[in-house]
Amino acid sequence: MLTWFKRILAGLVLLVLATTAALYGVLSLSLPSLDGTGTSNGINAATTVERDALGQAVITAQSREDAAYGLGFAHGQDRFFQMDLLRRNAAGELSELFGSAAIELDKTMRFHQLRKRSEYIVAHLPYDQQQVLAAYTQGVNEGRVQAGFQSFEYLLSGGPVKAWRSEDSILVIFSMYLDLQSANFERDKALIYLEHTFGKAMREFVLQPSIHQAALDGSVLPTRQVPIPQLDISLARAARADIHDIGSINLYGSNNWAVTGALTRSGKAMLSDDMHLGLAVPSIWYRAQLNYHSKNTPVTVTGVSLPGAPAIVVGTNDHIAWGFTNGYLDTADWIELSASDKTWQEEERIQLPDNEVHTYSLLMSKYGPVQQFNETAYALSWVAHQPYAVNLKLLAMETALTVDDALTLAPKVGIPVQNLMVVDKHGNAAWRLMGAIPARNNPADIAIEATSYSPQWQYNDTARPALKNPKNGKLWTANARVVSAQAHTRYGDGGYALGARAVQIRDRLLAKDRFNENDFNQLQHDNEAVFLAPWHQHLTALLSQNDASKARFANDLQHLAQWQACACADSVGYTLVKRFRTSLMNSAFAPVEAKMKEAGAGLRYIKRYLEPALWQLLEQKPQSWLNQHESWQALQLNAYEVAKQKLAAEFGPNMTSWQWGDVNALHIKHPFSTQLPILSQFLDMPTTKAFGDTYMPAVQGRHFGASQRFIAQPGALGNAIMTVAGGQSGHPLSPFYRAGFDGYAKGNATPLLPGRLVHALTIKPNQPE
Repeated sequence: MLTWFKRILAGLVLLVLATTAALYGVLSLSLPSLDGTGTSNGINAATTVERDALGQAVITAQSREDAAYGLGFAHGQDRFFQMDLLRRNAAGELSELFGSAAIELDKTMRFHQLRKRSEYIVAHLPYDQQQVLAAYTQGVNEGRVQAGFQSFEYLLSGGPVKAWRSEDSILVIFSMYLDLQSANFERDKALIYLEHTFGKAMREFVLQPSIHQAALDGSVLPTRQVPIPQLDISLARAARADIHDIGSINLYGSNNWAVTGALTRSGKAMLSDDMHLGLAVPSIWYRAQLNYHSKNTPVTVTGVSLPGAPAIVVGTNDHIAWGFTNGYLDTADWIELSASDKTWQEEERIQLPDNEVHTYSLLMSKYGPVQQFNETAYALSWVAHQPYAVNLKLLAMETALTVDDALTLAPKVGIPVQNLMVVDKHGNAAWRLMGAIPARNNPADIAIEATSYSPQWQYNDTARPALKNPKNGKLWTANARVVSAQAHTRYGDGGYALGARAVQIRDRLLAKDRFNENDFNQLQHDNEAVFLAPWHQHLTALLSQNDASKARFANDLQHLAQWQACACADSVGYTLVKRFRTSLMNSAFAPVEAKMKEAGAGLRYIKRYLEPALWQLLEQKPQSWLNQHESWQALQLNAYEVAKQKLAAEFGPNMTSWQWGDVNALHIKHPFSTQLPILSQFLDMPTTKAFGDTYMPAVQGRHFGASQRFIAQPGALGNAIMTVAGGQSGHPLSPFYRAGFDGYAKGNATPLLPGRLVHALTIKPNQPE
């Protein structure tokens, strides 16, 4: 009997080993070749694609078109499935890969008709941009098929592999619009619901300006308190006792700052840029260096590219260096339609597997696509729907020689509006809004009537502010208001950050008179809890009101006393403060959230605005907001206990296990492992203890944070830094799959410039027959 058991066990082991070997063999077949030679009719001269030990692609070509081919080839080799998801998500075409489960998401995206808009944009691009796009597209397709075997993602999903098209690159840029600006119109929708349900006074109450303001000109929006609206007592009593989280959205944005050459030892201006996005495997960015000739002049540009697009998004050509933060201007309006406004139906056909088609009917108007909510028809006018939303003029940054060249270019570039921070080797530093901005000058927080719709929506704004070489030599942006208070009236609020992060960066810069790359790297990792310090004091006082309270919360108070005033990995006190604030906000606004939920809405898109209103509630203690509690003290203590209960449920009852490093641990996951957890150990990045949080320069959540960290002095790039939150390749067997992540997680300063090149692939033009 024992002999047979051993034989069966041995057979199972052999079967597992054979299956593993077979799987490994299949995956190995889809690994791209990184060395050798090839030919293509898509280039005019020999082009090389080399890689260093991190997998950074170094493209050497004779022209920008050939360089685009080379970059496309590398993207196609390393990141095609990621690119496929980006284009399909933006176009609303995921159902073809994932079936009916993706239909509702596809409908959400089809509302914007971005495939149709992308085709129009490509057809109307200038000839030189069309040529770059065509070369890039051919490079993508030839790079993808070069391995000769489908990648594992298509083997698992069973979906079709479709060739890349030029309009797909426009869709990839539209995917950034969806990430960076969709919260703008969702914010306005929430405010429409809020005012309809509670009146104008409630909207004004929750939209009070924050005390945390760091506009570049020093202007401040008035922070006077507005009256607290009286809540209907029956509404407060009806709010459920088991309060649910308001929920949050990721603040896609970034930090950047710069100093002029007067503040560096080299005399070169210096730039820092770290872009905050959702973090996944593979990383959204792809490290690349392009070497080519433009007008008989050699160009070398190094930075990060977005797989699917032919440009270096953030980087340096050694004459200038540039980076972005999301602008958060108001670039969307809801137009309230009347019975006299003409609408019509358009059909969108959503392809499913096995040639099945789902038809989606979309209501349209001359102002934009139409949604029914709040018992009313509203048309969405969004800058992404305009023909000027996307172009390839960002390519011109690669050949700009000075800050002035970049400032001139800024209004012409078709991308989601960004805070451009740019420096040059002559010591200049400047800021300007870059990207598409509607020329209309009547932005609104809630819906406007059709009679107020401005025809200037059809035009891109060109008269936009800029600031070059301020007297103190320092510039900063961090997704809060950057423009003057006067310009704020013109551009509106598209979902600005609270401002605490910008203030902390500004104050760090103002505290020093000399900077180097190490100083900037330390500031990127600054996790001091400046914003939460008042909440720490408040919670400590709440738990220390009398001897009985001190005894009851003795352990809590000990952790609070040792909180270190930072989002440090071993701090339990930081966790208590952070979770208390969140729980208190949920509790204080529970009646409002409950009523909003009844209407199919919620506060999550305006949650970032609630800080001033929450402090006002704590100071004035209105009885109508107590939500079944006998006092504001009771409400706060209950909120704290709820926070602790949730921590215990998630991390265990022992408070010492609530260290911030574990509570906010960074876990960057592959899309497939979220559906098949068994794949996590093979596909995900290693789990990393938390090193940051929100409201501080070191932005980091469990699946969100700085997607890269860039620091450079053009003209002195020897110590330039580019650290990326993941590896270059999307193939789990590639040596570049996780290369560089460890340095990112540890806060190391990974060099920007390529290291020793270890792979070289040369592609030559086909010889005429």
